[in-house]
Amino acid sequence: MNNFIPKQNIILASKSPRRQQLLKDLGWEFTILTKDIDESFPDYLKREEVAIFLCEHKAKAFKDILSDDTLVITADTIVCLDDLIINKPEDAADARRILKLLSGRQHDVYTGVCISSKDKMISFFVKSSVFFKELSDAEIDYYIGVYKPFDKAGAYGIQEWIGFIGIEKIDGSYFNVMGLPVKEVYEAVLNF
Repeated sequence: MNNFIPKQNIILASKSPRRQQLLKDLGWEFTILTKDIDESFPDYLKREEVAIFLCEHKAKAFKDILSDDTLVITADTIVCLDDLIINKPEDAADARRILKLLSGRQHDVYTGVCISSKDKMISFFVKSSVFFKELSDAEIDYYIGVYKPFDKAGAYGIQEWIGFIGIEKIDGSYFNVMGLPVKEVYEAVLNF
């Protein structure tokens, strides 16, 4: 018996191809099941509390379908520049505005993760700090035109071209910036 494979059936409640690939790369079998969830949150929450609030909110939507031997994994990633939470861009102009804000600066990426069963829920967040070089307008325009990062918090994917040429350093988990802190998820699921 492989002690690195969860005993429970796993549901990954995420449309993110990056989260799906990361979990697949662990060698875990899982089902993808998603629901459209309102992702608004109270203004008074701190940055890390927003990520936890959203992943728990997503998990609660699955509570009625869970059996005793099933776990659901939900996650939400937010990008913060100082006290500003940066969401997914609305369009190319918004993506350009966001990347210009991040250019030459350090920002924080928080991923909240919730693992829940029929009777239990655990939540945690992981923070990584990302340092961008000064990006030229041409680099920003090329990235947006080719990669169309409209489904990504902060308007970028670290595993894409802009991450290759624009990230000077990361303090924390690279996979967290991709959208799923794999080591922490692995440990939490196996110890659930």
